[in-house]
Amino acid sequence: MRVVAQRVASGAVSWEGNGATIGHGFVLLVGAGGEDDESAVQRLADKIIDLRVFADEAGRMNLSLVDVKGAALIVSQFTLFADMSKGRRPSLLKAGDPARAEQLYEVFVQRFRERGIEMRTGSFGAVMRVSIENDGPVTLVLSSDDWATRV
Repeated sequence: MRVVAQRVASGAVSWEGNGATIGHGFVLLVGAGGEDDESAVQRLADKIIDLRVFADEAGRMNLSLVDVKGAALIVSQFTLFADMSKGRRPSLLKAGDPARAEQLYEVFVQRFRERGIEMRTGSFGAVMRVSIENDGPVTLVLSSDDWATRV
């Protein structure tokens, strides 16, 4: 799984007459790959929830989403697995099977619910418009691939 986490003052997503918005927190662009498993997805969700990238009273990045009572806007984004090594058109073969990717996306979303994080989501697989008011900006790229060789 790959996630682009952006610290935001606000975020919104809209699709087919529907929409969702958040205030201070994270907009998370989430893509599931063909080799992901549920435990890695849950671990990645926990990592993001506990990231200390929000300012404390001294202005240092020292607080987590939980500490600041922030929200998360979670948006599926299969293009995070695009392979651009050949040609000019992205190959999306490394993106997971859509049905499995949706299951893993739901595992990721469920972990935020279990941890009590206020959150909203887009619609998996829909064409969406995402609005982001970055805060910082702070943008982090996280991947469960980073743990493949660790115990």
